[in-house]
Amino acid sequence: MSKSFRDNPVLGSPLLNRMGLHAARVCLAHLLNWLRATTLAPLVSQGHRAEFRRDGFVVIKNFLPTEDFAALEAQLRNCKGEVRECIQGDTLTHRILLDEHCLDLMPVCRVLVDNRRYERLLKYCAARLKRPLYYVQSIKNGHAAGTPDPQKTLHSDTFHPTMKAWFFVDDVDADRGPFTYVPGSHRLTWKRLKWEYWRSINCRNLTDGYSEKGSMRAEPFDLEVMGLPAPKVFEVPRNTLVVADTHGFHCRGAAVPGATRLEIWAYSRTNPFNPLPGLGLRVFNRLECMLAKRYWLWLDERARRRNTLSSWHPVPTDRMSGNS
Repeated sequence: MSKSFRDNPVLGSPLLNRMGLHAARVCLAHLLNWLRATTLAPLVSQGHRAEFRRDGFVVIKNFLPTEDFAALEAQLRNCKGEVRECIQGDTLTHRILLDEHCLDLMPVCRVLVDNRRYERLLKYCAARLKRPLYYVQSIKNGHAAGTPDPQKTLHSDTFHPTMKAWFFVDDVDADRGPFTYVPGSHRLTWKRLKWEYWRSINCRNLTDGYSEKGSMRAEPFDLEVMGLPAPKVFEVPRNTLVVADTHGFHCRGAAVPGATRLEIWAYSRTNPFNPLPGLGLRVFNRLECMLAKRYWLWLDERARRRNTLSSWHPVPTDRMSGNS
């Protein structure tokens, strides 16, 4: 779903946004997300529903039994599959898409992604029956010289509710760039809607590299304007699951150069204006994985023609930081 103010002359029109185009899109997307989530409420406990509605996130420590987690960690430290690499600012990120082929190579990972408690929570928080995309992800802070990591600035991913989840394989302390979230910032309050409205009028002319593309950045002053609290830093032990609505303001925390963290990362983002939660058929997940891989190959080919590397380019498996 298009979100760029800069690249779409309609979405970025100051006149149309002054007339309420962006605000109307935000309101409609939130209403339909509420309808889908209400339909899927039986998937999770009342406590988790209340926590997610109130805060925008759910945190579960000691998610797996100790023996199951140990087996999963051992497999992830020696993970198989195609590794893709991206450098944003000074941070290096490696990912392996957990498609059917990769899950055949790493059966313990399949046990986790097929875990009913795990899958149902992610589907409820995404307000979709569609299975999320799962990745093995490793993040290395301070890897390269250059500009600061843009993921370390508070931001909202897009104009509508979305779901991302982190199952942490490493302990995440203050040195490892812990996930950071502004509690309650996912809710469409009157103050948040006014902020969205006024920001949208001139958003296409912003120059931070992301707000003009639809991923709005927020400074402490903006949080005050919206009546939001200070960000919460998630310093959590290994074997912790965090699921969040990334329409809320979040970022990766500051980290010591060279610090890494290994995790299973998941996300779900589809058409926000579809009122139905979908069917949840696995064939659609396989198709989505296939399309993602074909898209990467297309980006690789386009980059080769330019004699450069694509933003997410393949690297040898043993380059994956976090492997033993």
